[in-house]
Amino acid sequence: IIAEYGKQWYQRRVRVFQTFQHYFKRINLSRMLYLVGLGLGDVTDITVKGLEVVRSCDKVFLEAYTSLLISAETAQLEEYYGKTIHLADREVVESGCECILGPARDEDVAFLVVGDPLGATTHTDLILRAMERDIPYKVIHNASIMNAIASTGLQLYNFGETVSICFWKETWRPTSFVDKIIANLRRGLHVLCLLDIRVKEIDWSKMVRGQKVYEPPQYMTVNTAISQILENVKERGEEEREVLCEDTLAVGVARLGSESQRIVSGTLQQLVDQDFGEPLHSLCIVGKLHALEADMLRHFAVEPSSIPVL
Repeated sequence: IIAEYGKQWYQRRVRVFQTFQHYFKRINLSRMLYLVGLGLGDVTDITVKGLEVVRSCDKVFLEAYTSLLISAETAQLEEYYGKTIHLADREVVESGCECILGPARDEDVAFLVVGDPLGATTHTDLILRAMERDIPYKVIHNASIMNAIASTGLQLYNFGETVSICFWKETWRPTSFVDKIIANLRRGLHVLCLLDIRVKEIDWSKMVRGQKVYEPPQYMTVNTAISQILENVKERGEEEREVLCEDTLAVGVARLGSESQRIVSGTLQQLVDQDFGEPLHSLCIVGKLHALEADMLRHFAVEPSSIPVL
């Protein structure tokens, strides 16, 4: 009798221990928001650590408006990761993002970002919101346009402030990006220009009539970016036109990190008519060149003679 009682007592204690062990395991390993970088090209560009995290998470969201994975659709990601993926557009991420942070109180949640998770200020805001709710987070980094742009041959430490170029509209034509390009060039620094992506943007002309309609997706090309730059430069004084003009060297980049990437160097006037193909595109305005940089640009040049020999 004593032996049987001792056995039952022991089994009860084991069950209690297992219950607490499971509880503390959930506290320590779950309730986590993971921001996972996907890289630039296709489904296999995710890091090993990132892939392990995604496959272990309860919910997976894909940020779908600051960039896109060049060679993969959502269905391909779902098949490779073995997870259902929920798309998170601008409204979801910037309007409280409760559908992301809510589940992260009780489950592991992965928030997937093309490139590196912290390449856009939007994602820093998501982290701050998580911290306000006492939700722990981890960032798993990956390659992005910010470092892969070195494929052009331009050295990363010779770059100045990064510039965003947005689509002009009839009633809205900001030109501050040209001011920043000129400021960088005056310091001899290269300028990485990130080109506008408009995905699921509200058509406000319909919105004022009570109709919530989205504009078709738009991806700025190198050609459009250069056209806007040159159009604004024509309206500037001679001193600024000496810094930035049609003869300024630049590098156009398309689908960087994919098998079909395209890199073309030349003057702005030479690049404006080049066919760069499908998105995504980026543009570099060239500052003071190092001899090695010039040698690399010559390999990508429309006309090699346009690149100075240093």
